[in-house]
Amino acid sequence: MLCRTSEELQALVDEAKRCTVKGKVADYIPALGKANPNDLAVAIHYPNGECTSAGDIEKKFTLQSVSKVITLALVLMDRGPSYVFEKVGMEPTGDPFNSIVKLETMALSKPLNPMINAGALAVTHMIKGDSVKQRLERLLEFVRELTNDSTVFYSEDVSRSEFETAFLNRSLSYFLKQNGIINEDVEELMDLYTKQCAIEMNSLDLARIGVVFAMDGVDPISGKQIIPSDIARICKTFMVTCGMYNASGEFAIKIGIPAKSGVSGGIMAAVPGKFGIGIFGPALNEQGNSIAGIKLLELLSNNYQLSMF
Repeated sequence: MLCRTSEELQALVDEAKRCTVKGKVADYIPALGKANPNDLAVAIHYPNGECTSAGDIEKKFTLQSVSKVITLALVLMDRGPSYVFEKVGMEPTGDPFNSIVKLETMALSKPLNPMINAGALAVTHMIKGDSVKQRLERLLEFVRELTNDSTVFYSEDVSRSEFETAFLNRSLSYFLKQNGIINEDVEELMDLYTKQCAIEMNSLDLARIGVVFAMDGVDPISGKQIIPSDIARICKTFMVTCGMYNASGEFAIKIGIPAKSGVSGGIMAAVPGKFGIGIFGPALNEQGNSIAGIKLLELLSNNYQLSMF
Protein backbone atom coordinates (compact mmCIF):
# COMPACT_ATOMS: atom_id res chain seq x y z
CA MET A 1 0.00 0.00 0.00
CA LEU A 2 1.25 3.48 -0.92
CA CYS A 3 2.11 5.65 2.12
CA ARG A 4 0.79 3.38 4.85
CA THR A 5 0.67 6.24 7.36
CA SER A 6 -0.38 9.87 7.24
CA GLU A 7 3.00 10.76 8.73
CA GLU A 8 4.77 9.16 5.77
CA LEU A 9 2.59 11.10 3.36
CA GLN A 10 2.95 14.32 5.38
CA ALA A 11 6.74 14.14 4.97
CA LEU A 12 6.31 14.16 1.19
CA VAL A 13 3.81 17.03 1.43
CA ASP A 14 6.29 19.04 3.49
CA GLU A 15 8.98 18.46 0.87
CA ALA A 16 6.72 19.37 -2.05
CA LYS A 17 5.38 22.44 -0.25
CA ARG A 18 8.74 24.18 -0.62
CA CYS A 19 7.82 24.77 -4.27
CA THR A 20 4.83 26.98 -3.48
CA VAL A 21 6.99 30.12 -3.31
CA LYS A 22 7.67 29.71 -7.04
CA GLY A 23 3.99 29.59 -7.97
CA LYS A 24 1.11 32.04 -8.25
CA VAL A 25 -2.63 31.69 -7.65
CA ALA A 26 -5.02 32.18 -10.60
CA ASP A 27 -5.93 35.78 -9.81
CA TYR A 28 -7.23 36.44 -13.34
CA ILE A 29 -10.40 34.89 -11.94
CA PRO A 30 -10.94 37.24 -8.97
CA ALA A 31 -12.58 34.65 -6.68
CA LEU A 32 -9.67 32.22 -7.17
CA GLY A 33 -7.19 34.96 -6.31
CA LYS A 34 -8.33 34.73 -2.69
CA ALA A 35 -6.71 31.30 -2.23
CA ASN A 36 -3.75 30.80 0.11
CA PRO A 37 -0.76 29.90 -2.12
CA ASN A 38 0.85 27.95 0.73
CA ASP A 39 -1.96 25.40 0.94
CA LEU A 40 -1.22 21.80 -0.05
CA ALA A 41 -3.42 18.81 0.69
CA VAL A 42 -3.56 15.26 -0.64
CA ALA A 43 -5.78 12.22 -0.20
CA ILE A 44 -5.15 8.71 -1.54
CA HIS A 45 -8.25 6.52 -1.85
CA TYR A 46 -7.80 2.75 -2.12
CA PRO A 47 -10.29 0.26 -3.62
CA ASN A 48 -10.93 -1.28 -0.19
CA GLY A 49 -12.26 2.04 1.11
CA GLU A 50 -9.19 3.01 3.10
CA CYS A 51 -7.85 6.53 2.65
CA THR A 52 -4.52 8.08 3.62
CA SER A 53 -4.31 11.86 3.68
CA ALA A 54 -2.14 14.81 4.68
CA GLY A 55 -2.53 18.57 4.77
CA ASP A 56 -5.77 20.53 5.09
CA ILE A 57 -7.83 17.89 3.32
CA GLU A 58 -11.22 19.27 4.39
CA LYS A 59 -10.58 22.58 2.62
CA LYS A 60 -12.92 22.92 -0.35
CA PHE A 61 -11.92 24.11 -3.81
CA THR A 62 -13.57 24.28 -7.22
CA LEU A 63 -12.88 21.68 -9.89
CA GLN A 64 -12.24 24.08 -12.76
CA SER A 65 -10.70 22.03 -15.61
CA VAL A 66 -10.80 18.81 -13.58
CA SER A 67 -14.52 18.95 -14.38
CA LYS A 68 -13.72 18.47 -18.07
CA VAL A 69 -12.92 14.77 -17.71
CA ILE A 70 -16.04 14.16 -15.60
CA THR A 71 -18.29 15.97 -18.07
CA LEU A 72 -16.66 14.07 -20.92
CA ALA A 73 -17.52 10.77 -19.22
CA LEU A 74 -21.16 11.85 -18.77
CA VAL A 75 -21.52 13.02 -22.37
CA LEU A 76 -19.87 9.88 -23.77
CA MET A 77 -22.36 7.85 -21.74
CA ASP A 78 -25.24 10.01 -23.03
CA ARG A 79 -24.33 10.23 -26.69
CA GLY A 80 -21.60 7.72 -27.50
CA PRO A 81 -18.06 8.26 -28.81
CA SER A 82 -19.02 8.59 -32.50
CA TYR A 83 -21.30 11.56 -31.82
CA VAL A 84 -18.87 13.30 -29.47
CA PHE A 85 -15.76 12.91 -31.59
CA GLU A 86 -17.50 14.16 -34.69
CA LYS A 87 -17.44 17.56 -32.97
CA VAL A 88 -14.25 17.28 -30.88
CA GLY A 89 -10.89 15.76 -31.82
CA MET A 90 -8.61 13.36 -29.97
CA GLU A 91 -5.20 14.96 -30.50
CA PRO A 92 -2.98 16.68 -27.90
CA THR A 93 -1.79 20.25 -28.46
CA GLY A 94 1.28 22.22 -27.50
CA ASP A 95 -0.77 25.40 -27.25
CA PRO A 96 -2.14 26.89 -23.99
CA PHE A 97 -5.49 25.50 -22.79
CA ASN A 98 -7.35 28.71 -23.70
CA SER A 99 -5.81 29.21 -27.15
CA ILE A 100 -7.96 29.95 -30.19
CA VAL A 101 -5.09 29.38 -32.67
CA LYS A 102 -5.88 25.82 -33.74
CA LEU A 103 -9.55 26.64 -34.27
CA GLU A 104 -8.47 29.22 -36.82
CA THR A 105 -5.85 27.11 -38.57
CA MET A 106 -7.28 23.55 -38.56
CA ALA A 107 -9.25 22.66 -41.69
CA LEU A 108 -12.28 21.29 -39.83
CA SER A 109 -12.34 24.15 -37.27
CA LYS A 110 -13.18 21.73 -34.48
CA PRO A 111 -11.34 21.66 -31.13
CA LEU A 112 -8.35 19.31 -31.02
CA ASN A 113 -9.40 17.57 -27.79
CA PRO A 114 -11.91 17.79 -24.90
CA MET A 115 -9.35 18.97 -22.34
CA ILE A 116 -8.68 22.40 -23.86
CA ASN A 117 -11.29 25.09 -23.24
CA ALA A 118 -12.71 25.05 -26.77
CA GLY A 119 -13.19 21.28 -26.63
CA ALA A 120 -14.62 21.41 -23.12
CA LEU A 121 -17.16 24.03 -24.18
CA ALA A 122 -18.24 21.79 -27.05
CA VAL A 123 -18.60 18.83 -24.67
CA THR A 124 -20.56 20.85 -22.09
CA HIS A 125 -22.87 21.91 -24.94
CA MET A 126 -23.69 18.19 -25.41
CA ILE A 127 -24.98 17.60 -21.86
CA LYS A 128 -28.57 16.46 -22.29
CA GLY A 129 -31.43 18.52 -20.85
CA ASP A 130 -34.00 21.16 -21.73
CA SER A 131 -32.48 23.97 -19.68
CA VAL A 132 -29.27 25.06 -18.00
CA LYS A 133 -30.79 24.14 -14.66
CA GLN A 134 -31.72 20.63 -15.80
CA ARG A 135 -28.34 19.99 -17.45
CA LEU A 136 -26.43 21.25 -14.42
CA GLU A 137 -28.51 19.04 -12.12
CA ARG A 138 -27.71 15.99 -14.27
CA LEU A 139 -24.01 16.76 -14.01
CA LEU A 140 -24.24 17.37 -10.25
CA GLU A 141 -26.09 14.07 -9.77
CA PHE A 142 -23.31 12.28 -11.63
CA VAL A 143 -20.60 13.95 -9.53
CA ARG A 144 -22.52 13.12 -6.34
CA GLU A 145 -22.66 9.47 -7.37
CA LEU A 146 -18.92 9.42 -8.10
CA THR A 147 -18.07 11.00 -4.73
CA ASN A 148 -20.83 9.25 -2.78
CA ASP A 149 -21.59 12.70 -1.38
CA SER A 150 -25.10 14.08 -1.88
CA THR A 151 -24.08 17.54 -0.65
CA VAL A 152 -21.72 18.37 -3.55
CA PHE A 153 -22.75 21.68 -5.13
CA TYR A 154 -21.09 24.58 -6.92
CA SER A 155 -19.65 27.81 -5.52
CA GLU A 156 -21.93 30.68 -6.48
CA ASP A 157 -19.15 33.18 -5.72
CA VAL A 158 -16.65 31.48 -8.05
CA SER A 159 -19.17 30.78 -10.83
CA ARG A 160 -20.29 34.43 -10.78
CA SER A 161 -16.69 35.63 -10.84
CA GLU A 162 -15.92 33.38 -13.81
CA PHE A 163 -19.08 34.31 -15.68
CA GLU A 164 -18.29 38.01 -15.36
CA THR A 165 -14.72 37.59 -16.67
CA ALA A 166 -15.19 34.80 -19.27
CA PHE A 167 -14.45 37.00 -22.28
CA LEU A 168 -12.05 34.57 -23.96
CA ASN A 169 -14.39 31.61 -23.44
CA ARG A 170 -17.18 33.65 -24.99
CA SER A 171 -14.93 34.28 -27.99
CA LEU A 172 -14.19 30.57 -28.29
CA SER A 173 -17.90 29.80 -28.06
CA TYR A 174 -18.83 32.26 -30.80
CA PHE A 175 -16.13 30.74 -33.01
CA LEU A 176 -17.55 27.28 -32.33
CA LYS A 177 -21.05 28.53 -33.10
CA GLN A 178 -19.91 30.15 -36.34
CA ASN A 179 -18.52 26.77 -37.44
CA GLY A 180 -21.53 24.69 -36.40
CA ILE A 181 -19.87 22.91 -33.46
CA ILE A 182 -22.43 24.37 -31.04
CA ASN A 183 -25.86 25.83 -31.71
CA GLU A 184 -27.09 27.19 -28.37
CA ASP A 185 -27.15 30.69 -26.95
CA VAL A 186 -23.59 31.55 -25.89
CA GLU A 187 -24.67 33.18 -22.63
CA GLU A 188 -26.58 30.04 -21.62
CA LEU A 189 -23.52 27.93 -22.38
CA MET A 190 -21.37 30.33 -20.32
CA ASP A 191 -23.84 30.04 -17.45
CA LEU A 192 -23.64 26.22 -17.51
CA TYR A 193 -19.89 26.03 -18.12
CA THR A 194 -18.91 28.45 -15.34
CA LYS A 195 -21.12 26.56 -12.86
CA GLN A 196 -19.60 23.28 -14.03
CA CYS A 197 -16.11 24.65 -13.38
CA ALA A 198 -17.23 25.96 -9.98
CA ILE A 199 -18.38 22.56 -8.66
CA GLU A 200 -16.81 22.38 -5.23
CA MET A 201 -15.33 19.57 -3.14
CA ASN A 202 -12.33 18.60 -1.03
CA SER A 203 -9.33 16.35 -1.68
CA LEU A 204 -11.08 13.30 -0.22
CA ASP A 205 -13.98 13.67 -2.67
CA LEU A 206 -11.58 14.13 -5.56
CA ALA A 207 -9.57 11.04 -4.61
CA ARG A 208 -12.80 9.03 -4.55
CA ILE A 209 -13.58 10.09 -8.11
CA GLY A 210 -10.01 9.16 -9.01
CA VAL A 211 -10.37 5.62 -7.68
CA VAL A 212 -13.52 5.05 -9.78
CA PHE A 213 -11.54 5.96 -12.91
CA ALA A 214 -8.60 3.87 -11.66
CA MET A 215 -10.88 0.84 -11.34
CA ASP A 216 -12.22 1.19 -14.92
CA GLY A 217 -15.41 2.96 -13.89
CA VAL A 218 -16.38 0.65 -11.03
CA ASP A 219 -17.16 2.08 -7.60
CA PRO A 220 -15.02 -0.33 -5.57
CA ILE A 221 -17.11 0.20 -2.43
CA SER A 222 -20.55 -0.55 -3.91
CA GLY A 223 -19.32 -2.65 -6.84
CA LYS A 224 -21.50 -0.62 -9.21
CA GLN A 225 -20.24 0.11 -12.73
CA ILE A 226 -20.82 3.87 -12.67
CA ILE A 227 -18.90 4.52 -15.91
CA PRO A 228 -18.64 1.88 -18.65
CA SER A 229 -15.09 0.52 -18.79
CA ASP A 230 -14.50 1.62 -22.40
CA ILE A 231 -15.49 5.19 -21.53
CA ALA A 232 -13.29 5.19 -18.40
CA ARG A 233 -10.44 4.02 -20.65
CA ILE A 234 -11.04 6.88 -23.12
CA CYS A 235 -11.06 9.41 -20.28
CA LYS A 236 -7.85 8.08 -18.75
CA THR A 237 -6.17 8.20 -22.15
CA PHE A 238 -7.07 11.87 -22.49
CA MET A 239 -5.77 12.45 -18.96
CA VAL A 240 -2.39 11.02 -20.04
CA THR A 241 -2.15 12.84 -23.37
CA CYS A 242 -3.88 16.15 -22.58
CA GLY A 243 -4.71 16.28 -18.86
CA MET A 244 -1.94 18.60 -17.71
CA TYR A 245 -2.41 21.30 -20.35
CA ASN A 246 0.63 21.85 -22.58
CA ALA A 247 2.91 20.18 -20.02
CA SER A 248 1.25 16.78 -20.52
CA GLY A 249 4.20 15.22 -22.37
CA GLU A 250 6.73 16.14 -19.71
CA PHE A 251 4.30 14.98 -17.00
CA ALA A 252 3.90 11.61 -18.73
CA ILE A 253 7.66 11.13 -18.91
CA LYS A 254 8.47 12.26 -15.36
CA ILE A 255 5.40 10.93 -13.54
CA GLY A 256 3.44 8.66 -15.88
CA ILE A 257 0.05 8.72 -14.10
CA PRO A 258 -3.29 9.60 -15.75
CA ALA A 259 -4.16 12.97 -14.20
CA LYS A 260 -6.24 16.10 -14.77
CA SER A 261 -5.48 19.51 -13.31
CA GLY A 262 -7.44 22.72 -12.83
CA VAL A 263 -6.43 26.34 -12.25
CA SER A 264 -7.89 26.29 -8.74
CA GLY A 265 -4.93 24.02 -7.90
CA GLY A 266 -6.80 20.73 -7.95
CA ILE A 267 -5.33 17.59 -9.50
CA MET A 268 -7.20 14.30 -9.84
CA ALA A 269 -5.01 11.27 -10.58
CA ALA A 270 -6.05 7.68 -11.28
CA VAL A 271 -3.34 5.04 -10.92
CA PRO A 272 -4.78 2.17 -13.01
CA GLY A 273 -6.03 -0.72 -10.92
CA LYS A 274 -4.56 0.72 -7.71
CA PHE A 275 -5.99 3.94 -6.25
CA GLY A 276 -7.17 7.49 -6.80
CA ILE A 277 -5.36 10.65 -5.70
CA GLY A 278 -6.89 14.04 -4.94
CA ILE A 279 -4.60 17.06 -4.53
CA PHE A 280 -5.21 20.73 -3.77
CA GLY A 281 -2.38 23.24 -4.08
CA PRO A 282 -3.46 26.63 -5.52
CA ALA A 283 0.01 28.01 -6.33
CA LEU A 284 0.36 27.39 -10.07
CA ASN A 285 3.26 27.13 -12.50
CA GLU A 286 3.37 28.85 -15.89
CA GLN A 287 1.24 26.16 -17.54
CA GLY A 288 -1.54 26.55 -14.96
CA ASN A 289 -0.80 23.37 -12.99
CA SER A 290 -0.37 23.16 -9.22
CA ILE A 291 3.39 23.55 -8.80
CA ALA A 292 3.56 21.74 -5.45
CA GLY A 293 0.96 19.21 -6.58
CA ILE A 294 3.10 18.17 -9.51
CA LYS A 295 6.17 17.94 -7.26
CA LEU A 296 4.20 15.77 -4.84
CA LEU A 297 3.05 13.43 -7.63
CA GLU A 298 6.63 13.22 -8.87
CA LEU A 299 7.82 12.21 -5.40
CA LEU A 300 5.04 9.62 -5.08
CA SER A 301 5.66 8.22 -8.56
CA ASN A 302 9.41 7.96 -8.10
CA ASN A 303 9.31 6.61 -4.55
CA TYR A 304 6.67 3.98 -5.23
CA GLN A 305 7.24 3.22 -8.96
CA LEU A 306 3.78 4.37 -10.06
CA SER A 307 4.50 5.24 -13.69
CA MET A 308 2.43 3.17 -16.11
CA PHE A 309 5.22 3.38 -18.70
